[in-house]
Amino acid sequence: MIYGDRIRLRAVEKEDLPEFVRWLNDPEVRQGLNLYLPLSAADEEDWFQQQRKLDPEERALAIEVQTESDSEWHFIGNCGYLNLNWRDRSAEIGILIGDKKFWNRGYGTKAVKLLLRHGFQTLNLHRLWLRVFDSNQRAIRVYHKAGFVPEGTFRQAHYQDGQYQDVQIMSVLHGEWKEQQKKERQDAS
Repeated sequence: MIYGDRIRLRAVEKEDLPEFVRWLNDPEVRQGLNLYLPLSAADEEDWFQQQRKLDPEERALAIEVQTESDSEWHFIGNCGYLNLNWRDRSAEIGILIGDKKFWNRGYGTKAVKLLLRHGFQTLNLHRLWLRVFDSNQRAIRVYHKAGFVPEGTFRQAHYQDGQYQDVQIMSVLHGEWKEQQKKERQDAS
């Protein structure tokens, strides 16, 4: 497991699949994702089997958190690295906070920061990047807090709910992340 402050990333288990199906069939959760059709339990089982065939670094990780009020771990979503390129030491990241009870509580930021720490310190990556729909302002705020900077925009590249929207490309480099870590340590002392 990969541990942070009241958050941990673990392997996705087969027992997690019913939660994923419930989350991914909720139109509000699906809004920031590239999904537009209902998802069946069989679809999610197929996804899980495909995950098992990937290299361990590319498998999705479950996000679990502890709240301030209890010490129990709560499964709230998943995240991971996609399109890993070992020669360039680059990867795309993705994240889903599926349990809406945990939205707007800082867990997305914690998960992204933990994913960055693991990517830079353990996997020795140089650049982490992502795609985010322009309409997903909550996610964009999370990415800015975690140190991502805009690189460009794919104009009207995503069609959803009857309209086209822009897709932003954001990234953070290892050196930028190290500087942000240094600044956060100084601010904390």
